[in-house]
Formats: sequence, structure tokens, C-alpha cells
Amino acid sequence: MSKNTGCFSKILTIGTFDGVHIGHQKILSKVSKIATEKNLIPCVLTFFPHPRMILNPNQPFKMLSTIEERKFLLEKFGIKLVCVKTFTREFANMSARDYVEEILINELNAKKIVIGYDHHFGKNRSANIEDLKQFAKEFKFGIEEISAKDVDEVTVSSTKIRNALNNGDVALANKYLGYNYFLTGKVIKGQKLGRTINFPTANIYIEEDYKLVPKDGVYVVKTVIDNATFYGMMNIGYNPTVNNKSRTIEVHFFEFDKDIYGEQIVIEILIRLRDEQKFDSIDTLKKQLAEDKKVSLNYIYSQ
Repeated sequence: MSKNTGCFSKILTIGTFDGVHIGHQKILSKVSKIATEKNLIPCVLTFFPHPRMILNPNQPFKMLSTIEERKFLLEKFGIKLVCVKTFTREFANMSARDYVEEILINELNAKKIVIGYDHHFGKNRSANIEDLKQFAKEFKFGIEEISAKDVDEVTVSSTKIRNALNNGDVALANKYLGYNYFLTGKVIKGQKLGRTINFPTANIYIEEDYKLVPKDGVYVVKTVIDNATFYGMMNIGYNPTVNNKSRTIEVHFFEFDKDIYGEQIVIEILIRLRDEQKFDSIDTLKKQLAEDKKVSLNYIYSQ
């Protein structure tokens, strides 16, 4: 577990919550509301790595949020305690009864559980909401079932958001998320080619290789550094004009002159401008970057 859960009584919801999108937020809002009414601690039990990473290791899988980003978002949307259970094959083989008794009751002291009508758990995901209701009688905890109507009202899924980002449709992804998709990474030294054409860039390194980086292209972005907001444009890709061999994430911030090498920063992605292109010359690239900057500033000032 990520935190000491103690002996306090909790209201609990369970899930992967990748991206903590608007559908998830609806559940979290319900948990927070009941927690206030019943004087319980709002708690989320989540899992890492994602079950698909363990059960289907040969199928590449990218996530909308790193585990630290997920914890940040869950707390932002009203959860006081985020408990992270390490997902292993052994855990996947735990019986439904052992899971309820050992984790939900003994470890987490759950007094009420908010869960979807279609929730499955235990070995081979063989137990369902009706089984949980029987366990609730035995172990004396309450169940708040999220109905099919409530679940289906928000036709959002993490998969739809991943598809949108892979297609470069940041506007749709941000709509489903209810906030701007963001990347968290460290500023590292690059080839410094941007300086030679008056477009210096911060190279962003993301340690977690499972984090989904959107489709290659040019994006308008913003970040907060030392409590000040800065806007810029980001290129994701291979910089084909200068024959870069590896995929990079580079951000040119407007009106910015701070030394941020080694710093961890959060890049919010606002909108996609265009595909990455290979230009005939550096001069043509410079002209396109100037045009990109003009379009970016027009977008920023129009918000």
C-alpha cells in the first residue's frame, strides 16, 4: 500500500482509474459526498502495474497516467487516501473471499464500498456485484451500487482517450478527461540545434516508458515554473529535417530565459497544430516555426 491506512473507517471505491477522466470523476464525486455525510474517509484502492501489463506482457500497452500522476489526480478530485496494491499473478489468483477479507476488511477497514453494477473481482474475475453483496452481509459493510444508467450516462473510457491521443486528437481527449492531458518529465540536454535557429528547446525525458505520448506532431502547450505560467510549442517526433534518429519531446517556451536543466516539469497539451514535416532546408524550417509561433500565440490570446 502507498500509505498507512490506519484504523479509520473508510468509504472505498476500486479500480484502475487510468487518466481519472470525467466518468471516473463522477464516481469520485459520489464517494466524496457520502464520505462527508457519513463521516468516513474517502479512499480509492487502485492497482499497479496495470493488470494487462502482467497478464499480457507481450502486448504493448500505454497508460494515460503514471502511478504518481494517478495519485495526484485522485487526490485532486477529492480522495483523501489512495491505496496502491501491487498487481501480480499471485494477486490475480487470490480468491474473491480472501480478497474481500484480507484487503478490503483487514487492511482497509472499509465500511462502505461504492462500485459499478458490472464490477468483477477474485480469481478469473469470477465474482460479481451479487457476490459482493453477500460478503457485505457477512463482514458488515455497506454497498453503494452505481447503476447501469449512471455508468452509461458518461460514455467515456480510457481506451477512447488513448485512441484519441494516438490519432492526435488532443481536443477530444481533453474533453473526455475534463482537464488538459499532460506529460511529466525531466529537462535534459539535447543537441542544442534549436539555439542555432533562434528556437531553443527544452528536451523532455519521461522515465516511465509505459506513459502514452501522443501522436508525433507540433502542439501548443503550457507549464508552470516557479509559480509562473509559460506557453510554448512542443514537437514530438524525429526532427526529420536534421535526421534525428530517436524520438524526442522538445518544447520551445515563449518569452522564457530560465535555466531549467535537471528540473521535473509538467507539460499541459492544449491543441495540436500539425504533423511533423521534413523540410528542404533549415531556412524553410525556420519560416514554418515562425508561422507555428504566430498561430500558437493567436490561439493562446483567444482563450
